[in-house]
Amino acid sequence: MASVLILMGSQSDWPVMQNAATMLNDLGVSWEARVVSAHRTPDLLPTTMKEAEQNDVQVVIAGAGGAAHLPGMLAAFTHLPVLGVPVPSKQLKGLDSLLSIVQMPKGVAVGTMAIGEAGAANAGLLAAQIVGTTNPDVQHNVQEFRANQRETVIANSTLELDL
Repeated sequence: MASVLILMGSQSDWPVMQNAATMLNDLGVSWEARVVSAHRTPDLLPTTMKEAEQNDVQVVIAGAGGAAHLPGMLAAFTHLPVLGVPVPSKQLKGLDSLLSIVQMPKGVAVGTMAIGEAGAANAGLLAAQIVGTTNPDVQHNVQEFRANQRETVIANSTLELDL
């Protein structure tokens, strides 16, 4: 069964949320993605979280735009860590989503990521770090990823500037 469950409010969120899946693939973490809407299918939220817990999912990544209720509503139905990804909206460019996710009331925690593709990729990375606390192979992959990032920066640290 998948270690990470990626949920989104609509299929149109996939271009953003696939960045989480790509990161998880790169780090050797199994994942599954589904569409579950906080507004159109609210009855599926508790059953989806119960199923995730029964199937040993370790982390839930939830992407949502607009009112962005999905991450918070999912967190209300589970003890699993939920990472919220604000998906950019046409009207407010994702600021509405960010504020909806980050302003959770005391007692219902959602880890809030950056708006858009970077936030989704970092949600995948953070989920891998969480999985890595109990999976040495994933922990090694995360450490290797970080080392590669470091080497890339060092290799490109010399700038030749024309003044």
